[in-house]
Amino acid sequence: MNHQEYLEKIKRANAWAKAYYVDDAPLASDEEYDTLYHEILAFEQQNPLFIDVNSPTKRVGGVVLEGFEKAAHLARMWSMEDVFDMAELDLWIERVKKAKENFTFYCEPKFDGASLNLIYEYGVLKQAITRGDGTIGEDVTENIKTIGSIPLCIDYHELIEIRGEVVIKKADFEKLNEERLHLGEALFANPRNAAAGSLRQLDTAITAKRKLVFYPWGIGSNRLSHTYLSQKMAFVYALGFLQPPKIVVTQSVNDVHTLYAELIAKRDEIEMMMDGMVVKIDDIGLQEELGYTVKYPKWMVAFKFPAIEKVTRLKDITLQVGRTGVVTPVAEVEAVNIEGVIVERATLHNFDEIERKDIRIGDSVIIIRSGDVIPKIIKVLEARRSGTETKIQRPTLCPVCRSELLDDGALIKCQNLSCDARVVGAIIHFASKKALNIDGLGDKIVEQLYVQKLILHVKDLYALTLEQLLSLEGFKEKKAQNLLASLENSKGVSLEKFINALGIEHIGEVAAKKIARAFGSEWLEANYDQIIALEGFGEEMAKSLMEFIHVNADETKELMDIIQPIASKLEITESVFTGKTVVLTGSMSQPRDEIKVMLEKLGAKVSGSVSKKTDFVIFGEDAGSKLSKAKELGVQVISEETYKKMLL
Repeated sequence: MNHQEYLEKIKRANAWAKAYYVDDAPLASDEEYDTLYHEILAFEQQNPLFIDVNSPTKRVGGVVLEGFEKAAHLARMWSMEDVFDMAELDLWIERVKKAKENFTFYCEPKFDGASLNLIYEYGVLKQAITRGDGTIGEDVTENIKTIGSIPLCIDYHELIEIRGEVVIKKADFEKLNEERLHLGEALFANPRNAAAGSLRQLDTAITAKRKLVFYPWGIGSNRLSHTYLSQKMAFVYALGFLQPPKIVVTQSVNDVHTLYAELIAKRDEIEMMMDGMVVKIDDIGLQEELGYTVKYPKWMVAFKFPAIEKVTRLKDITLQVGRTGVVTPVAEVEAVNIEGVIVERATLHNFDEIERKDIRIGDSVIIIRSGDVIPKIIKVLEARRSGTETKIQRPTLCPVCRSELLDDGALIKCQNLSCDARVVGAIIHFASKKALNIDGLGDKIVEQLYVQKLILHVKDLYALTLEQLLSLEGFKEKKAQNLLASLENSKGVSLEKFINALGIEHIGEVAAKKIARAFGSEWLEANYDQIIALEGFGEEMAKSLMEFIHVNADETKELMDIIQPIASKLEITESVFTGKTVVLTGSMSQPRDEIKVMLEKLGAKVSGSVSKKTDFVIFGEDAGSKLSKAKELGVQVISEETYKKMLL
């Protein structure tokens, strides 16, 4: 076989694989494919320098990884807003109509799996990254190459991110668990866990055996010129990717409702686990106009399927103390199977809800679980009471430290800063991957250090010595030195990472970044009015931050003196926009995010809605209702071209 014949065989093998994995219309028998595969393999063994990047032999795995490196997405991967009934969906539609009266929906099934981002450059799969925190995930490229429905090469040479869901079919999930049961291994709780666990196997050969499937649902960074999402996705599917079993593009709300009902009816028939339907705005220009909150795009929602209900019995109530001190009641129930998940605990939210529903220990209750939503008790079956049930009392002492609790109605909180539950939880979060990512400081080591009284507060981490660590069980010279080095390396992190690491309730990564950019190193001096004025901040977030500052300001300042986080306050250039509220609408000649950042640097507050308080509305082509409303209110409107001239 010469090199040209080798390439032809690769082309034929990949065509057969696509027909099998993607089109579900095999062109050859398994025996024929195996024969062709081994011919390709034989050539590569004799000519290792000429192995083609698109060879099917790249998919068998066998590479054993030491771990997973972190990798950044080119464009952020957002979460989705959830809606649970027709009324909530209709409210979302009405919000969209405020921007534009007539628009088209793009609807598709929502598979329950593990989100993945594929980066292609020059037509070759360059990198595969898990969702992670939406900005940075884990590089699982070697594992992804083993998935037959993911092309190693595509007929498009520009840089592009293709996002989707890695799933495992229900039948394959059952077989996988049967095999694990036979081998005495722990069973996967559900198909989503199986898919996520398979992506993170260090031995790629194991991933190759798991029969994973990839369904694209979106595009990140790209240079495609299409006007509509449906056009972009059609282009992606034409590149050789799997298409979901049902996609509807329509202007009719009734069609959206009909598809939802149809997917629920076929929930058991469809091979993959579904937990809802995704509804998106098809017009990309309108997507940009609607924009984003701190958590999710305003132009898409996940319309979740109704929760599955089961009847069980409440055995007891246990109390959990979170790292912020909030005491949460948790229901311990008799084990019940809900869609393959064994549920033994359910949330009760707070004691006001327990009293409102008159929930008692020993009650027969209805429990629900929907997708990723934590199981919860929705109803007590009072008719089944025998008289032996007991009322649940509000706690007065912390279950961990036994100090007196502050009872603020719905919120019951432990105020003791030395409470084990608060200290250990706060330090674990501070050191976690999503926070400062202090390598070598896992949960068990934090607990060990606390039990030995070597750390009683986050700041104590930075006073640890080599001698102290070597005195602990399991610590040798190298391990101790590595931990001390990790602690030292965590100094000088960005201010937004530092704020996020503090674990302030309702303040996540995006909110922390906004705080850091707005106030810089003076963030602890910010007042309520300044905080609530930040884009995307509501009353709950502002109050939470103010409470944290009030209680922990001194200790936080001490910690900042030790770590010296680098402030990233946005430097303001005085301009006509300084101190003004600006709204953007219509299609612009450059990405709206870039214009927004420029305006913020000029001291403007960029808002998503027009009101009497708006100072300027900058409009591009096809501007909609925001421009009309601005004219009605007498707000000054300027074209993008005029805006650019004002910058000169």
